[in-house]
Amino acid sequence: MVVPGTLLAEGKYNAGVNVYMEDNKFFSSIVGLAELRNETVTVIPLRGCYIPFVDDVVIGKVVEVISTAWMLDIRSPWQGVLFAKEFLSKPLNTMKEDARSYLDIGEMVKAKVLAFDRTRNPSLTTREPELGKIQRGTVIEVDPTRVPRIIGKKGSMINLLKKESGCQIFVGQNGRVWIAGKSRDEEAVVAEAIRKIEAEAHTTGLTDRIQEYLIKHRV
Repeated sequence: MVVPGTLLAEGKYNAGVNVYMEDNKFFSSIVGLAELRNETVTVIPLRGCYIPFVDDVVIGKVVEVISTAWMLDIRSPWQGVLFAKEFLSKPLNTMKEDARSYLDIGEMVKAKVLAFDRTRNPSLTTREPELGKIQRGTVIEVDPTRVPRIIGKKGSMINLLKKESGCQIFVGQNGRVWIAGKSRDEEAVVAEAIRKIEAEAHTTGLTDRIQEYLIKHRV
């Protein structure tokens, strides 16, 4: 965690969001969590929006449909762009087909950030296993800064959630979480457990408490 004026790095780096440079030194301009990815120094607000990075997995919500692409809300200052070629297994014939027949406004998609350089909207793809249109289940939103805690070290927390609940769970880096169980009640229990993780992220003994909660409320 850093505060305004904290020295983050010195040398051949790039200044990302909420970072300023003086004399080849990089400083934080806000209170937040410092992060270094691909030689870019960034500070993520403790409570704030999602900043995309290439290879991030996200859950996007369709907000606009154009002839050969969909614009997705990814809880970021930038909208994600999902081109038809990165979603469909065949070319989209715009003379005969309407893109809405495949993906319409309000529907959600699990996707990966394919390209992003902060000068234009990030390009997304679903052409990988486990990605694509969400057909069932529940999607909840948490603060993006809590995503690492929900996943846990080496996936420990997310694996616990899956094991104890029997649900499928997909955590987007943008703070949207997809939960799919045998019933809405199962999904609701997992959703509440994730809310507890979000609220108690900095407390000790959290893993044990979450396990106890899941066992107690097992459907």
